[in-house]
Amino acid sequence: CDSIYPNKYKGWYCVSEESFLLEHQIRPDEKNEGQYVSIESNQPVEWVEEQNYMFKLSNYINDVAHWLDKNEDVVKPKKFYNQLRNMCSEIENDISVSRPKARVHWGIPVPDDDTQTIYVWLDALMNYLTVSGYPDFHTWPPHIQILGKDILKFHGIYWPAFLIAAGLEPPKSFLVHSHWTVDGVKMSKSVGNVVDPMSKLSDFTSCGLRYFLLREGTNHSDSNYSETKAKNILNAELANTLGNLLNRCLSKSINPDNVNPLVNRECYEVMFTKEPVLTELIENCQTLHEDVKLHYSEFNFYKGVDSIILVLHLANKFIDTTKPWTLRKENKIEELNLVLGVTFEVLRICGIGLQPIVPKLADKLLTRLGIPTNERLWDNMRFSDNDMFNDRHKLNDEKIILYEKIK
Repeated sequence: CDSIYPNKYKGWYCVSEESFLLEHQIRPDEKNEGQYVSIESNQPVEWVEEQNYMFKLSNYINDVAHWLDKNEDVVKPKKFYNQLRNMCSEIENDISVSRPKARVHWGIPVPDDDTQTIYVWLDALMNYLTVSGYPDFHTWPPHIQILGKDILKFHGIYWPAFLIAAGLEPPKSFLVHSHWTVDGVKMSKSVGNVVDPMSKLSDFTSCGLRYFLLREGTNHSDSNYSETKAKNILNAELANTLGNLLNRCLSKSINPDNVNPLVNRECYEVMFTKEPVLTELIENCQTLHEDVKLHYSEFNFYKGVDSIILVLHLANKFIDTTKPWTLRKENKIEELNLVLGVTFEVLRICGIGLQPIVPKLADKLLTRLGIPTNERLWDNMRFSDNDMFNDRHKLNDEKIILYEKIK
């Protein structure tokens, strides 16, 4: 391959990162005089001079820069695009893509040279091609690749360069995510604060754990994992805001026939004008589909959930304001049907919107509401007051607890 050649390489090498570092990427070790560590990982580095195979990154770095420049949305969030563009402008030298077998004996041997093993990041990145069926794949390039912020350089510079050198297209986009800390501290085996997600399933269920991670996780900044915070959010939003809203509408004291009732249009129009909370609720429902679609498409799942929870809060406020239990006692059936009909419509669209976040819980909710599976598509999430005026149907009789409160 014309892009790879043998040469003597020297530089600062970090064993834990499996990477050579530049001078501005290291600093003196405060605990060990004369030693240096990686600024990013705080792991020790050592000066190395050895015979390696080199990849002519200098031949392709302009192509990588052009790939980045022609579409700034190729890397999201934008802050990581900017970081990558800066990294790209700093690269001047070729990179080592092998290691002496005497030092890294466990690596894949370099073809026709058993004294060298292939650099782990060249080997690892090529696996994307392998699992895509190379050379007979029909789905390349991928629409999106997801990676952690700590491996941005390898995926955002080396990987496109390797592909271009091989005559292949780089991925169409990258989604870069930040990390989780624990009570504000970076996870570390030495500190003993690494959270095993599998061990949390018994505490929060898979549904609860998914919800918390997608609710609180942000791509642009590190997120904080806290047992107390997880418990509070799950109880407040899944058990109370969503679960109790459903229970209030299913209560035999206000909905003894277990139906989604027909709403009287005239009654609806009157209440819409005189009840500000209903006006606010409907206005937010009418924009919810597009709001959530935008946030999800930008991979800002927490913003999408924010929009859904806001609507659910407004629906609970609507019930508190209209007091359906009083409407039942006073035999104001048309107003009661309006409250139930609007609330069931809110639960329907929010259930559809929550399907990517908590699919099992959303399925349980939509099944209880009697929503057929072929009516749970994204376009079905649009708020429809016409259905409230024209459709009365029996609800599913199954007794459910959407999310059991954590003690």
